Amino acid sequence: MRTEVARFFTQSPADMSGLVDAIAREEIHPQNIVAIIGKTEGNGGINDFTRNLSIQALGYLLAPFLDCLPEQVEERIVLSFSGGSEGVTAPHLLVFSVIGQPSTLKRSSKRLAIATGSSRNFSPDEVGRMAMIHETARVVVNLMQELRVTADDVHLVQIKAAIPPVSSPATALRCDMAWSRAASALGVALALGEISENQLSDAAIQSDWSLYSSRASVSAKPCLIRSEIILFANSDCWEGDLAIAHGLMRDIIDVPSIYGVLKQLGIKPVNGQLTAGDSKKIVGVFAKSDAHPGNYIRNRRHTMWTDADISDMRYSRCVVAALLAGVLGDTGVYVSTRAEHQGPQGGGPVAIIGIAP
Repeated sequence: MRTEVARFFTQSPADMSGLVDAIAREEIHPQNIVAIIGKTEGNGGINDFTRNLSIQALGYLLAPFLDCLPEQVEERIVLSFSGGSEGVTAPHLLVFSVIGQPSTLKRSSKRLAIATGSSRNFSPDEVGRMAMIHETARVVVNLMQELRVTADDVHLVQIKAAIPPVSSPATALRCDMAWSRAASALGVALALGEISENQLSDAAIQSDWSLYSSRASVSAKPCLIRSEIILFANSDCWEGDLAIAHGLMRDIIDVPSIYGVLKQLGIKPVNGQLTAGDSKKIVGVFAKSDAHPGNYIRNRRHTMWTDADISDMRYSRCVVAALLAGVLGDTGVYVSTRAEHQGPQGGGPVAIIGIAP
């Protein structure tokens, strides 16, 4: 089996012309698509309509090929979109396809492998609690077993976390985006052995910030009753020319960590930035960002939380996207904000997919 990744830059949230053309040229077969991840130019807030607009456009495009209704496409393909393309970020789609049949034949080098899955349905009172941590961990472990990889092979776990509808607010005090992201990220950390079971409790969620995953990237969607999970790993049972690497930004100006991820892919910047040739080897870039709640970065005060004119989310996305684009020489980067238990406070995970050496 092999993973293929196609990147399309969009002119609007509903612009699927690049994917339309690739399907028409038979470069992409919709039946092979397992996930589509994208950046849209909305505000990234709970009222950001651009994400749903992109998902709706993909539903109408892909439904005829999948012999289903447009609203059923999300049941066949994981569609995960992040709003907010501030600064240099170019809105884009990343289309992931899986080609071929499973093999037990091991190769001398590991290549990009991908698996998707979903949790069971959550009740509102389970969100942001141990039940969500355990269920997320269960799915992640199952996906690793499906790919026949170990935790060390996993470099990114992308989650669209559940926020089921609430009928009685008194019984679902944690059923919101922040708690859902936090518990889901800790579920990844548990599954990958980054933290242990005895460190976890309901009280630790959104409280003990020493607990985090270096490989979770979580967003949350209101009215989603089950979490949708994409696991990216390198496997010696997969073929192709792509590999994935990850690192951890300790804060949002941690450039050396980006260099460290590129080094794992055998790519070295020249004078701080990739050459045009090396830049073309990068096919997918993912990062989480947050403004440090202590209002300081390396002992210098920042005003991202106190500026009433611009959301701290938009500030931090803009900073991390600019760093990544500057190093990579490419503005097609996916940066998502609100990183509860996804890296240390004020920092976050970074993962890059590129052509393997």
